[in-house]
Amino acid sequence: MADGKSGLADLLPGLQNKDEFFDRIFHETNQWRRIWRLTAAFIALTFVYGVVMGFYSGPLQAVTAGVKVPVLFLLSLLICFPAFFILQLILGSKMKLSHMAVIVLSGYVLTGAIMVSFTPIVILFVLTGGNYYFLQLLHIAIFAVSGIFGMKMVLDALKYSCEEKNIYPRTGVVVFRFWVVILAFVGIQLAWNLQPFLAEKTEAYAMFKKYKGNFYTAVIYSIQQLSNSSDNAPKRPAPDVHPLIFPDTTKPVK
Repeated sequence: MADGKSGLADLLPGLQNKDEFFDRIFHETNQWRRIWRLTAAFIALTFVYGVVMGFYSGPLQAVTAGVKVPVLFLLSLLICFPAFFILQLILGSKMKLSHMAVIVLSGYVLTGAIMVSFTPIVILFVLTGGNYYFLQLLHIAIFAVSGIFGMKMVLDALKYSCEEKNIYPRTGVVVFRFWVVILAFVGIQLAWNLQPFLAEKTEAYAMFKKYKGNFYTAVIYSIQQLSNSSDNAPKRPAPDVHPLIFPDTTKPVK
């Protein structure tokens, strides 16, 4: 049923053929081939988005962000997937490892595809002088929206395997929702340690930087910066303080 299809369309569920897509996952003989195709498609999609994301800070930062974005997602999955799979087995899941990997990676590919669909909007704001803090929040919103749609697809696939195939426990569907929250927190922590993905144009290039504070205070400060007028903007923070974090008042301003 799937032999005549190829390309990205074969790796994504359509709005009208979700059941057919899910059924194809469970009947396909070469699951590991599909896993490699899904992984390659996801890396390509997120690399494109990362390049667009880092383009604001220059070509070198664009390439670096292009590598970091797929690494961020895949590393988060590698850290969280084993616990998820073992929990499903304990709860009585009869789903094979390859099937579960295909389902989760399909959600990842959908996430990547939605992220890429937003790139024209990102490019527009970059070319028209979009504010650095606004771009930070825009990327966070795109990550969140894309992730919600991707994980919703995984949830639909698990429900299908439960209701139509009877190989997945109903309790597992509930557990998956909690797992998604854990995956999000792991991703946020990794993103904080892998930054910068996007840097201010005045900052010197660095593949990695150590910043004070955390992701949540960074978001709050970014929102505050957008709400403040340019005349009332605070002085730039000390060099070792992340530009999204409140300035370190213990250090003298040069």
